[in-house]
Amino acid sequence: MKKRLPPLNWLRSFEAAARHLSFTHAAGELSLTQAAISQQVKGLESQLGAALFKRLPRGLELTDAGLAYLPAIHEAIQRLSVATDEVFGQGRIHQLTLRVNLVFLTTWLAPRLGRFRARYPDIGLRFTSNIWCGESDKEADVEIRYGQGSWAGLKSERLTWDELFPVCSPALLNDSSSFESLDALGLHPLLHVIGYEEGWGYWLNKTGYSHLDTPRGLQFDTLISALEMAAQGQGFALGRSSLVEGMIADGRLIAPFSQKVATSEAFHLVYPAHQYIHPHAEIFRSWIVEEATAGRERLE
Repeated sequence: MKKRLPPLNWLRSFEAAARHLSFTHAAGELSLTQAAISQQVKGLESQLGAALFKRLPRGLELTDAGLAYLPAIHEAIQRLSVATDEVFGQGRIHQLTLRVNLVFLTTWLAPRLGRFRARYPDIGLRFTSNIWCGESDKEADVEIRYGQGSWAGLKSERLTWDELFPVCSPALLNDSSSFESLDALGLHPLLHVIGYEEGWGYWLNKTGYSHLDTPRGLQFDTLISALEMAAQGQGFALGRSSLVEGMIADGRLIAPFSQKVATSEAFHLVYPAHQYIHPHAEIFRSWIVEEATAGRERLE
């Protein structure tokens, strides 16, 4: 039959008394009386059915049972102390681990991150990438994924509301005779990104140009790679408005056509639906949703 777990205050009194080999010193550490420490240790010994100390004229000595029990109790109390200080202590930096889609990190999050760090300087950040959303990262506190917003066991909050449109290097425009219609796409490679449901085929169909005969293009597993190749003049990438606004503002990319198509896919903040979320992760969640809402209102 299993022993019932003793009260935590009894265990703390035993651990302190065992370290000091003194009820008096343990009482000073725990802000209790010597009599209270002695009484709690007696209660613990009674529940366990074994003596933990030998009471000597000039102090205490651990019994064999006490020596065997002490390491486990000491470790448990230390772990509780560290966890309590990490989650609730003042002045301790918790490193928040964020698993982020690479293009979202570099084009959307990075320009805004200074505001988060200025507001919450005591929250450390660690970034890992998630090229494939099916992969798991048990160390991540929160994750940013691209898709329709539904993943088993995860709660998601939408961060972007994008329109799709072709982007290319200004140099490509200068070298071309005409960009008056979408037929010009047939003169240059299209830069495809695998893993997106709403890619070039979707966009051409929605704009009525599914018949367009385009040159053999290039394929990439990340959108950031396709956008960089477009900026280098290697063809047309399909830009998402929230991700390319900075590159267009900097003059690295241009959007030569007026046709735009709304996309139902989006970037979402995701986290376990029925598990503990660290307080710092909740702070980040609130902040990034606030940033996303402000960005959407600015565009409307």
